[in-house]
Amino acid sequence: MKIGVISDSHDDIINVKQAIKIFNKYGVDYVIHAGDYIYPGIVLEFKNLNKNIKFMGVFGNNDGEKFGLVKSFKTIGGKLMGDFGELRIEDEIFGIYHGTNEDIKKTFILANYYDVLICGHTHKKDSRKINRTQILNPGSAHRNLQNDELNKKASVIIYYTGKKKYEFIELDKK
Repeated sequence: MKIGVISDSHDDIINVKQAIKIFNKYGVDYVIHAGDYIYPGIVLEFKNLNKNIKFMGVFGNNDGEKFGLVKSFKTIGGKLMGDFGELRIEDEIFGIYHGTNEDIKKTFILANYYDVLICGHTHKKDSRKINRTQILNPGSAHRNLQNDELNKKASVIIYYTGKKKYEFIELDKK
């Protein structure tokens, strides 16, 4: 299976639309958003995912309109899991956490329970493996939130279960 990973979209409708095109093109089975949508209306864009794609997410630290986000997820048939989510896909266990608190994030990693821990928050791409856990952060999906040379361009991740491989896909303004 293929999983699309996005985080920190921060109301960037242009890049959200670009990410959705990429996820549809790659034929992902799931899209996981690691938080910081900001405005609930941005979630409604994910209705444009191919019909068979499951959309899931967690809250980020900038997601103040929680009731509106819950409503938007329900409207499009997605699943908002709160501040932390856990998901089993095939034989892999995924933890999903925005990443706001480094101590909590470290606890999830050191527990050595998750095959993959999906995080956001830092706006920095991350793909480290610690013991059993592959840590994946796609960086920011927003055009103006990149903060260094490695993270100069907005991006998403395509993760391949079974193979346990992934690739970063840069978003452009097309």
